[in-house]
Amino acid sequence: MKTRTEFPSAIHLIEHAEIPLSDGVRLSAMIWLPRDSEQKPVPAILEYLPYRKRDGTTERDALNHPYFAGHGYAAIRVDMRGAGDSEGVLKGEYLKQEQDDALEVLKWIAGQSWCTGSIGMIGISWGGFNGLQIAARRPPELKAVISLCSTDDRYADDVHFMGGCLLVDKFAWGSTMFSINATPPDPLLVGDKWRDLWMSRLNESGFWLEEWHRHQRRDDLYKHGSVCEDYGAIECPVYLVGGWMDGYTNPIFRMMEHLTCPKKALIGPWAHKYPNFAEPGPRIGFLQESLRWWDKWLKGIETGIMDEPALRAWIQDPVPPQTHYKERPGRWVAEEAWPIAGAQPLTLRLGEHVLTAQATAPEHHLTISSPETIGLAAGKWCPYGLEADEPGDQREEAGGSLVFDSVPMTEPLDLLGAPVLHLDVAADRANAFVAATLSEVLPDGSATRLSYGLLNLTHRDGHVDLKPLEPGTRYQVTIRLNDLGQRIGAGNRLRLALSTAYWPIVWPSPEKTTLSVATTISRLDLPVRQARPEDDRLRDFEPAENAPSLRKTALRQGASAFTVTRDLKAGEVEMYRLQDDGLNQIDDFNWTYGIRAERRYRIHPDDPLSARAETSWRKEYQRGDFHIAIETHTTMSVTETDLLLTGKLTAREGETSAFAREWSYRIPRDHL
Repeated sequence: MKTRTEFPSAIHLIEHAEIPLSDGVRLSAMIWLPRDSEQKPVPAILEYLPYRKRDGTTERDALNHPYFAGHGYAAIRVDMRGAGDSEGVLKGEYLKQEQDDALEVLKWIAGQSWCTGSIGMIGISWGGFNGLQIAARRPPELKAVISLCSTDDRYADDVHFMGGCLLVDKFAWGSTMFSINATPPDPLLVGDKWRDLWMSRLNESGFWLEEWHRHQRRDDLYKHGSVCEDYGAIECPVYLVGGWMDGYTNPIFRMMEHLTCPKKALIGPWAHKYPNFAEPGPRIGFLQESLRWWDKWLKGIETGIMDEPALRAWIQDPVPPQTHYKERPGRWVAEEAWPIAGAQPLTLRLGEHVLTAQATAPEHHLTISSPETIGLAAGKWCPYGLEADEPGDQREEAGGSLVFDSVPMTEPLDLLGAPVLHLDVAADRANAFVAATLSEVLPDGSATRLSYGLLNLTHRDGHVDLKPLEPGTRYQVTIRLNDLGQRIGAGNRLRLALSTAYWPIVWPSPEKTTLSVATTISRLDLPVRQARPEDDRLRDFEPAENAPSLRKTALRQGASAFTVTRDLKAGEVEMYRLQDDGLNQIDDFNWTYGIRAERRYRIHPDDPLSARAETSWRKEYQRGDFHIAIETHTTMSVTETDLLLTGKLTAREGETSAFAREWSYRIPRDHL
């Protein structure tokens, strides 16, 4: 990864520009401009987030935005209403208010003397979501979008649910936003009104976790902001980017199939980060690739980017299982369109603990009732490319799963797309789910997870009209596993493992369940990709480049921990995660901040109602006599009929208590 210090254009930084909205609220923007843009106006690139440009995203902003400015663009990073140094209160994610504000921001940018009026939006995760959502509003100023690690369906592919199963990340992410929403603006930028803005946030942001957990079906809360409700609403060109280790890869394939606008897709080995500094590698020159996109759509320069294949993906080679990879070996391949025309799946049928290509086989009825600890080797639902947040050796979970192995492959097999499991299954309870994991078993017996999928069986006919199971009745269901790009090595085997638990990815069923699988019609369809000679002629990506890193001084070193411990007497198992970023001073701003997060997930292998999640956050901000500290604590547990949520928020100004409040909710389970 190369740091670039010289650019075609000199750069001028506006540290704090206020964007007035029609209701009187003013949003804060940091703007990087080519120094001569007043004389020679340029197109603009907007990133619009709630994550505090002053400290939350400032390190990555320093790598990305000056690079665009140095190549002839106005790069604008805006704090959303109620976030960072902007006025107002943030009361939820992806609200209509957020989109309405963005439309005004786009008009303001287009009206500036340094802007040509052509604007693109770029963003990852929340910023990738709202780029698509705002594109669907068709503002005339927005000419193109680059959307990374985002989704078209907020119910099916976000932190809330997976296959109708309640993700633990709904609680974890809601707890993260609970802490962010309580943080103050920088007095140096906003002046004496900083305390009033902060108090409004503390009093009015609310406890989003309560609303999120009350909505357990695919209702209007999730339909709003899901661009899959009307793909045709997006008309401007869209570049979709993601990684196999990320939690948001599936939507790329759906959107490539259904969007009608000019579109491209890029899927690498990366986790939830920009590809110019992401792990697992290889990193690529993503900023240069972005410039090719912006030059085409914002400046009208023919860069050839639309003459290349529409979808480019990294096919990963076999590797031993690890909880973190710095690099994933493999190669780039490309397709002109998605789905692949004429592609035929490889069908493997479920037999007596085997996956077989035989067309017919005797029927077997196989049962499984998993320990509630199955899933501890699954890693995080959405890894960030950090230590120990990726799936480990799946051998650890085979003993608590129903396992089906193929024979060793006689030659390599390339897969690209979504494996689909067709299952003939019965349960002994009215409420149950099935977790399906697909792994590659190496000759030494180690198993590397390739993909997984989940289905709450009460959601077998969709996520709106839910139906309890009739115990003992057989149902034919389909489970679409996460998309993958993988070469299966010669001599290696494929393994399908079915379980009735997947903690702490999802919350357990209300009762311990036993599933019975009938093998006669149960099968796994694999998305085989045939080699294309064009793959060898693909243009190489340029090496990764970034603008210079932010200058900062560590005043207190951080720490991290990731442990799984078992109480051999009581039987309870705890997963513990610590991420302490230390205390850091941003030298250019003379602004000091510290962030520490602890997460605990506990469960007893024999008791689904023992599941408990707990998070604690501490955030502090300093400059001279200014010292603010925020602490939040959230918990979630379950009964057979309810979800139990608590939250606690305390804030201190120096040594003085400035705010304290607690929340507690009991929410009925709806077919969970």
